[in-house]
Amino acid sequence: MQDETAGGTVDTRNDEDDEIDLQLHRAHSARMYDYYLGGTTNFAADREAAGQAIAVFPSARVAARANRAFVHRSTSALAQAGIAQFLDIGTGIPTSPNLHEVAQAANPRARVLYTDNDPIVFAHARALLLSSPEGLTTYLQADITDPTTILSSEELARTIDVTAPVALSLNALLHFVPSDQAAYRIVEQLKNALAPGSALVISHGTPDFGPAEAERITQVYAAAGTTVRMRTREQIERFFDGWDLLDPGVCPTHRWRPDGAEQEITEAQVSAYAAVAVKR
Repeated sequence: MQDETAGGTVDTRNDEDDEIDLQLHRAHSARMYDYYLGGTTNFAADREAAGQAIAVFPSARVAARANRAFVHRSTSALAQAGIAQFLDIGTGIPTSPNLHEVAQAANPRARVLYTDNDPIVFAHARALLLSSPEGLTTYLQADITDPTTILSSEELARTIDVTAPVALSLNALLHFVPSDQAAYRIVEQLKNALAPGSALVISHGTPDFGPAEAERITQVYAAAGTTVRMRTREQIERFFDGWDLLDPGVCPTHRWRPDGAEQEITEAQVSAYAAVAVKR
């Protein structure tokens, strides 16, 4: 167990890590997303489910890559604006450049706490812990549906100062919280724990640009054991209530401050909204 809280990395794993049940027989959304991105940390069940999703939504790979590009642009923008702490919930399989690499490119002293519930992500956590010497990255195995555990964790306490601004990233995550009541409650609890000047970053699947395709992909995920709840723009905007949306507001992922690489992508291909808001 490695603990370098002065800077660099914090490896919170222990001798029990090798005994984690990786559940390779079941498809997992994080590993399906890795497959869409062209990664190699996915298994037969994940590839089968992802293939079925691609069959009904052929632009799934385009959507995943547009979402990842949004993560990079929003992280870079917030780091350049002076935010030096990032809480990334729903981290996913490490695919460089990871969020901490983008943040620390703008501010080498940036501190990042990654959180995910996939045991495969946990098994690859060291790839997420290659921090700059001046900064710090930490990993916490936890679930978005239990924000109290995240907020009260030792990992958060030694990585993030919640009395100072924090960028909270919930990218491609909340559509895996099927209950609207639970999703809004979770986000409000996390928002309330953060200081003024903090930022909320969300990307979220929507049926607005292709209702039939959204319904079919929802059925594919359900068959693989994962409930998905696509939401409309109005429903997604509600997550940002009480905070100030940064320009251009809630928009398709590839339209949030594009850098020119997204010109050929359509709204129907991404079928997702994204936005960043700041706490007053």
